[in-house]
Amino acid sequence: MPDVFADLVGQDEAVVELRRAAAAAAAVLRAGAADRAPALVAAAPTSDDALPADGLDPSSGMTHAWIFTGPPGSGRSVAARAFAAALECVHGTGCGECPGCHTTMGGTHADVRMVVPEGLSIGVGEMRALVLRAASTPSGGRWQVVVIEDADRLTEAAGNALLKAIEEPPPRTVFLLCAPSTHPDDISVTIRSRCRVVPLRQPPAAAVAEVLVRRDGVAPDVAQWAAAAAQGHVGRARRLARDPEARKRREAVLAVPRRLTGVGAAFDAASALIEAAEAEAEASVTEADTTERAALETALGAGGTGRGAAGAIRGAAGQLKELEKRQKSRATRAQRDALDRALVDLAGFYRDALTMALRAPVAPVHTDTAALAGAGAQKWDAEGALRRLEAVLACRAAIEANVKPRIAVEAMMLALWKG
Repeated sequence: MPDVFADLVGQDEAVVELRRAAAAAAAVLRAGAADRAPALVAAAPTSDDALPADGLDPSSGMTHAWIFTGPPGSGRSVAARAFAAALECVHGTGCGECPGCHTTMGGTHADVRMVVPEGLSIGVGEMRALVLRAASTPSGGRWQVVVIEDADRLTEAAGNALLKAIEEPPPRTVFLLCAPSTHPDDISVTIRSRCRVVPLRQPPAAAVAEVLVRRDGVAPDVAQWAAAAAQGHVGRARRLARDPEARKRREAVLAVPRRLTGVGAAFDAASALIEAAEAEAEASVTEADTTERAALETALGAGGTGRGAAGAIRGAAGQLKELEKRQKSRATRAQRDALDRALVDLAGFYRDALTMALRAPVAPVHTDTAALAGAGAQKWDAEGALRRLEAVLACRAAIEANVKPRIAVEAMMLALWKG
């Protein structure tokens, strides 16, 4: 069986650093075998730290808080989960075969807590509860590991709660944060200053295609097409290679440029894009919403016939309302994620037009629409293609800044039509 880092695509330098740190963490445990709670150093070491050696502090290659940064699809959460498995590995290597590796990668390890935000933000209540639980002694005798995906969604109060824990870390707790960058808009400067940063890059299409062939059994030609169309995003490439509905949605998005024949057509295209994102989001969350509501109602006594059952369910209105609020936030997040995937595909089309207008010696992102992009390049020239690409990127930034998606998309469509 491959080790836990096998699915971290195109990140050789990061894997070397994480292996070194996992070995150093194992050395900390060995050095503190007589001590029931050996601690990591609180200061974040530099990336040049070497493996522990005789006469050196065994924690010199390891620290208690990490930030994994990189563009979407680079594998931030994959790297964090793999590193967590390596820390829990009985061999300290991330062998992929021991119970610690198996349970961590499967999401069932008792000492590894994954925070995967479903809504637009991570609130202070959730973070305080997590920090409290993370302060307990590891049940497996190794480390308590907290993995926070999309740490850029921490509210200010939640970030302060996390900062307190990172400033005064429990002796056997490691925090792994994932964020697009170390910019203050993504992660606070005070948290960043107490963490070691592991920068990840967009993996090359060839590496993504190799993973699709090896791990998912995708045909090589389909894998190469999907990897290029997904622009290095492993998850998106897998969806394109295996999901016909994902391919249909992509084709509809890439048909947008030739639909923009006037103002009315621009607004129609915007509506179609928004409605498609809403439908995709609804399909992805409906089943989970129904299951959650049914489970909560059952726990609150719904369907019961005993004395007081009716009163109990009437008194549960507040909890049901809170559930609906969380589900609404999750649906909004799902809609924005679906819309962002469409915008990335559209940006790839205008990027192809720009590179063709400039006669740049690079392969197109969307090989199946290369002819259409070439026609656009002749019609718009490089400057026009660049303006359209900037309009798509500006739309993504506006939505990220909480501009209503419909307004942002309508403005983008008008800019694409006018050029």
